Amino acid sequence: MKTKTKYLLLAISCWLLATGCQKVINIDLNSASPAIVIIGNINDQPGPYTVTLSQTVNFSAPNTFPPINGAFVTIADNAGNIDTLVETIQGTYITKRIMGVAGRTYSLTVTANGQTYTASSTMPQVVKFDTLEIIKMANNFRAGDTAIYPLVGFQDPAGVSNYYRFIVTRNDTVLSRTFVLDDQFSDGLHIQYPLFYDTSLVSNDSVKVEMQCIDKGTYQYLSTLDIASGSTYVTPANPSTNISNNGLGYFSAHTSRCRRAKVE
Repeated sequence: MKTKTKYLLLAISCWLLATGCQKVINIDLNSASPAIVIIGNINDQPGPYTVTLSQTVNFSAPNTFPPINGAFVTIADNAGNIDTLVETIQGTYITKRIMGVAGRTYSLTVTANGQTYTASSTMPQVVKFDTLEIIKMANNFRAGDTAIYPLVGFQDPAGVSNYYRFIVTRNDTVLSRTFVLDDQFSDGLHIQYPLFYDTSLVSNDSVKVEMQCIDKGTYQYLSTLDIASGSTYVTPANPSTNISNNGLGYFSAHTSRCRRAKVE
């Protein structure tokens, strides 16, 4: 338990330090022209991979972002492969043949509404997802109470800057919280990282955690996203993005590993 406490405090300290030095760009959504929102992901698991396109609305309008149809979308890698995506449903485009490989750099190009947007992301090397435990500890959101949380464990590679994202699925429902971590203060250590959420797990819950190794640009976007908006893509304070031409959103090439657990 002392070991777990040590890494718990380390994780919390890293999160507080990381979230204290991000720059957030403020915009007035009630007067700004509509902007494109691009969300693209490619990983090292079998495809197809997906890019979604939508458009912002005024902040006072209903919280529904219209899909963008009829765009021309490609993903290419630095090994000479290129794939033209196919629109399957409104605003959703999928790959046909490109593969996600750790170490390769992927370039996204989107042409929509007479404008072209680009982004690139390099897929990091995979880090083994060692353990997923279910722990009971002090409730991070309600003093004097206890709660049940997932605890992930993995060995961080020494001498390399690593960035991680964790996606938690509880009983087939993906939690909206954005969990991201870097190794600025834990390089080369075995990390045990609790995934705090505002609702405790309960007996018989099924939990799946996906661990992604992401690049720095994706980490910066997701960490400022969590601070600025509580995990909504477009808000009055938009996070930094790797999309060019004033586009919003992100494009991420990442590795993906999953573990499952059940709350007894």
